[in-house]
Amino acid sequence: MVLNGSESDGVDPPSPAATPPRSPRSRPVVGLTTYLEQIQSGTWDIPAAYLPSDYFEGVVLAGGIPMLLPPQPVAVDTVDGLLDSLDALVITGGYDLDPATYSQPAHPTTDPPRADRDAWEFALLRAALDRRLPVLGICRGAQVLNVAFGGSLHQHLPEVIGHSGHRAGGGVFSRLPVRTVAGTRIAALLGASSDVPCYHHQAIDKVGDGLVVGAWDVDGVVEAVELPGEAFAVAVQWHPEKSLDDLRLFVALIDAARCYAAR
Repeated sequence: MVLNGSESDGVDPPSPAATPPRSPRSRPVVGLTTYLEQIQSGTWDIPAAYLPSDYFEGVVLAGGIPMLLPPQPVAVDTVDGLLDSLDALVITGGYDLDPATYSQPAHPTTDPPRADRDAWEFALLRAALDRRLPVLGICRGAQVLNVAFGGSLHQHLPEVIGHSGHRAGGGVFSRLPVRTVAGTRIAALLGASSDVPCYHHQAIDKVGDGLVVGAWDVDGVVEAVELPGEAFAVAVQWHPEKSLDDLRLFVALIDAARCYAAR
């Protein structure tokens, strides 16, 4: 298995020293990665970390406490120190991954690279999986998980399937049907099919080594992947935070976080 450039025979169980016991708490703490972009607010035009509120509302409604994790220089003590305080991790949506991370040149429609965010999220993901911290990937987060395991992406989906229905534009989310794969965790959570909110122009091409597909759409696009095994590592190409009347994915993450905290 290749995990974003580092070779491993699998995700090993955490050592006792790596995950010291903590006092139990009633509400799990969930880390969510964020944007780091130039923004305008009032008289200010500054670089700032931010995340649409739907993400942390989903965590709160499901029973968790959200903690935002903005991109920052990657250091082992920084990553481990943060993960020591978490019970679960969400790799959120955002701009396109740098195609160099999966050995491709950039397509004209691909966003300019955000190397700081890419490096930060790969480091968090690697360390989280090493300690079996529950992980949920959303949109870009699904692509991060796939590329971390040696997979690749379609950089512009309309050229593959012939339409732009997965990202209609204008900030309007399309609702598309997906069919889950029997026997996967995502199928156990959502049943055989579900209508989901989508907004993406890229998608998984080659599935990463060791991952399994959890859902497809009618165009044959991979809409969910997961890591088999007891640890919760699920990623969806759609945006569950845009459909907070259906909290099944967030509740499943919080349930897994409670189990992790009680280990």
